[in-house]
Amino acid sequence: MNSQQIGAVLLAATLMAGCVGTRSDFREVIRETGDEVFPSLVYIRVVRDDLSDAKNQKQVVSGSGVVITEDGELLTNHHVIDKATEIRCLLSGGDAYTAKVVGFDKDMDVALLKLERGTNAPPLKAAKLSDRSVKTGDIVLAMGAPWGLARSVTMGIVSCTDRYLEGAGQYTLWYQTDAAISPGNSGGPLVDTAGQVVGLNARGVMFGGQAFTIPSTAILEILPYLRTKGNAWWSWFGIKFQPLNDFNRNMRFPYETGVMVAGTDGGSPAHKAGFLPNDHITAIDGQPVTIMNVEDLPALERRLGRLPFGKDVAFSVERGGKTLEIKVAPCEKGRVEGEQKAYERWGLTAKEINQFAEPELAFFAPEGGLYVAATSWEGNASVSGLKQKDVILSIDGKSVKTIADLDPIYEAALKGLPGKYKMRVEVSRKGRPMQFILNYLEDTEKEDVE
Repeated sequence: MNSQQIGAVLLAATLMAGCVGTRSDFREVIRETGDEVFPSLVYIRVVRDDLSDAKNQKQVVSGSGVVITEDGELLTNHHVIDKATEIRCLLSGGDAYTAKVVGFDKDMDVALLKLERGTNAPPLKAAKLSDRSVKTGDIVLAMGAPWGLARSVTMGIVSCTDRYLEGAGQYTLWYQTDAAISPGNSGGPLVDTAGQVVGLNARGVMFGGQAFTIPSTAILEILPYLRTKGNAWWSWFGIKFQPLNDFNRNMRFPYETGVMVAGTDGGSPAHKAGFLPNDHITAIDGQPVTIMNVEDLPALERRLGRLPFGKDVAFSVERGGKTLEIKVAPCEKGRVEGEQKAYERWGLTAKEINQFAEPELAFFAPEGGLYVAATSWEGNASVSGLKQKDVILSIDGKSVKTIADLDPIYEAALKGLPGKYKMRVEVSRKGRPMQFILNYLEDTEKEDVE
């Protein structure tokens, strides 16, 4: 840390937390914290595939990371390295290395990387992941590379230790902090004044305010699985839970214990076992369960997610005044996204349906399939009437369920030009069968030259 950074941190500390100690005492705390963690800080530069406009393009993004083992393991966010074709890492001392992905969990937005340094490389300075939870009001430092500027630090307090973010972090609550976390800080460490990493920064804002961090305690739970399995190895039941006191939906169920079933994912083990909306679950394998508020949901999801695959779990359920026992065996959650590819002449990106990422599409294609993930603006697919989330059933009378099925059809279509330039495409749009004629004679991606 340089003198300007220390001075800025010190001024904020004096204004916000005079009770911490004297000016010189806190200056020493900040300096020691920086000395402890800054050598483990990593600036990450990623080249990734970008198929969002139905073109095979490359995109360069940057983020942050933190080294956690002497042999070069480092943590960052999954969204930093998602769809990466190249990962380059710059250490605080100036050394640069490529890195490979060891494992990741999209749900928790955590990725484990390994620096490719060779067998005789010297040990690195590793930061320590804290196994304790922070408290509201604790002073923390957010480190990383905001805006692509390596080795930066901001300071603040923990504003909330159990923030629930709907649609983000199914298995964990978040730490909320007012330490500035900007674009590029993603994957960097949140550090306490003891110099330990208490979280991984994941969700910031453009111009200050509040930001959100994945607790280190939650990361430690899945870290062994990332190392050995390549993913968090969650069990999947497919139950959508609802708390007894659902403030956001203005609903209060007349029970003191238990949790409600809001629904099930189509084709999931829970769906096949017969769970219905408004079922009242009172116990799981004989153990009582109570989910009063949304903040209680991640603990239940994590508890179920750690159960073994393929082994029956008994749910005690109240339905219509009767008590039932429903047994269901979870399956492995596996990959959370299917393979995708851009077919530029057609002007569309096709993606394999994944029941975990697109349950609403999997409901209409329980045995898998492809869907239109993107169309290019005024491209052939868009002009022909195809839309995003159309499930592709067949092309030119040939059934397609995977990218491997679609590739030879596309190659044959290109070889057939200009003699043949139309194909019949059968899709399912929200369960309704529809047919379109895809005309791909015009190369819409080729600029006119006058």
